[in-house]
Amino acid sequence: MTIRKTSAQKNASRKTLRRRVTQRNAPVVQPSRESLSSIKADMDRATDLVTKLLVIPGKSGEEAEVAAFIRGELCRAGVPMANLRTDSAQRRTLLAGDTGNLICKLPGTIRRPRRLLMAHMDTVPICLDSQPVRQGNWVRSGHPERGIGADDRAGVAVVLFAALEILRQKIPHPPLTFCWTIQEEIGLHGARCLNHQLLGRPRLAFNWDGGAPDKLTIGATSGYRMEIRVYGLASHAGGAPEMGVSAVSIASIAIADLVAKGWHGDIQKGRKKGTSNVGYFCGGEATNVVTDYVELKAEARSHDQVFLRRIVREIEQAFRRAVTKVTNVMGDRGRVEFSGRLDYEAFCLPADDPSLLVAEKAIRTLGKTPVRAIANGGLDANWLTQRGIPTVTMGCGQVNQHMVSEALDLTNFQDACRIALCLAANCEESYGSG
Repeated sequence: MTIRKTSAQKNASRKTLRRRVTQRNAPVVQPSRESLSSIKADMDRATDLVTKLLVIPGKSGEEAEVAAFIRGELCRAGVPMANLRTDSAQRRTLLAGDTGNLICKLPGTIRRPRRLLMAHMDTVPICLDSQPVRQGNWVRSGHPERGIGADDRAGVAVVLFAALEILRQKIPHPPLTFCWTIQEEIGLHGARCLNHQLLGRPRLAFNWDGGAPDKLTIGATSGYRMEIRVYGLASHAGGAPEMGVSAVSIASIAIADLVAKGWHGDIQKGRKKGTSNVGYFCGGEATNVVTDYVELKAEARSHDQVFLRRIVREIEQAFRRAVTKVTNVMGDRGRVEFSGRLDYEAFCLPADDPSLLVAEKAIRTLGKTPVRAIANGGLDANWLTQRGIPTVTMGCGQVNQHMVSEALDLTNFQDACRIALCLAANCEESYGSG
């Protein structure tokens, strides 16, 4: 019996044939034996790049100008617009932002698994109006009340430099994805809401954030943030203070209780460890009124999820106890309400994680000894790893992050650029091969 193909089936067959021909003729070469020493990376370009990025404002939720700069540099280097995508993460983050995560994908010229290189674009508010000044091999702030925002514009520059050098020098490379995320500083929300389908299923993933270039952060703590609302009863502070219930008093007693019992700041209970902090306390309008409402914001962190929940529970119980200790002459009490969320879960990469081993080899190409570390703060790697993309984080020369004394060590920054280029170009394969 003769089976006639439909028009749709014929078209599908033609597409399959074209795909096979394209794959056979694709410009894929044998794995590169390129070594890092044979690539003449221009460190003046890298320094110029980070200097330009440091002066661009871009606190969390306002990263559009940074993204525009990155996009412009990539387009001038020859990246087609079709290879650049911006997701809609800002529509799902807690803070409505002006842009999403920026992703650039480059097809590979050698047969190797796809690699992801990433960093976050936002800085903390203390780094707005940054005035970076170069002093020898350091970049410091020229403003007495501002940091320079090297966390994480140095990381942005490292990843962008690797992409630009790959393009400028036409260096053979595996399939590459470059990603610059938003809203890391306020809880990793860009990474949490990242459209992972745009990444192209990378098998190896590398993130650049704070610290020295030979430091490999292989794990990080979990973080929980909470809002606490304390309600009291207003009264005249001079005429009838006994009729009021001070929300300020309730909150103050609760915080003092946490400090006294060792549940605020650095927390160590036997072999269990964590941290907590009440970082925001606001309420009241006048000194002649017993304050009837205050709002607080707090956080808790631990590498142990069970102990993290214990810390949160202790914070809540301290405020509930404080409510019972403040009453007016009628016996009336205030009340307290809580809301909170897990910002990110703890993770720790196994000792034989492929990204970790490749990163260590890349660091050794510079004659450095890699150092594994665990972070007590959150990283975009928390969410990437949680979503099935185990990610190792490396430093790029920043010191004193989130402080007016923040500085960028250009020697370490340039080494980070070399390491990133090594990873993007698959150079670590030739290390030690003779």
